[in-house]
Amino acid sequence: MTRALPFLMFEGRAQEAMDFYTSLFADGEILETKRYGPEGPGPEGSIVTARFRVAGQEVMCSDSPVSHDFTFTPSISLFVTVDSEDEIRRLAAALDAGEKPFMPLNNYGFSTLFAWVQDRFGVSWQIMLP
Repeated sequence: MTRALPFLMFEGRAQEAMDFYTSLFADGEILETKRYGPEGPGPEGSIVTARFRVAGQEVMCSDSPVSHDFTFTPSISLFVTVDSEDEIRRLAAALDAGEKPFMPLNNYGFSTLFAWVQDRFGVSWQIMLP
């Protein structure tokens, strides 16, 4: 079966990110994890590839054994629609890394409440209460 999944590349923090993300959502679950062994090329125990689910979406991730001159960009984000004001407030607070949000939680006219934030790993999230 052909399918497309978002893929997040970390440099040593994939497990921490998956644990955090899956703890925030009722359906959060780590589905599969493949780790580097002592032969590498990444540090032993780091993530070769993994799949996890949040808010009904499967996401893949890895720990790159190579340091890159780039990281995540806000032009790609995970978009989550929620069912309640309590839920959007909880997620926006948990996912906001304390930096200036791209769009702080507010009513922007296209939804009841909306936030666009970047988490502590550099991943961008758009969260909407229709």
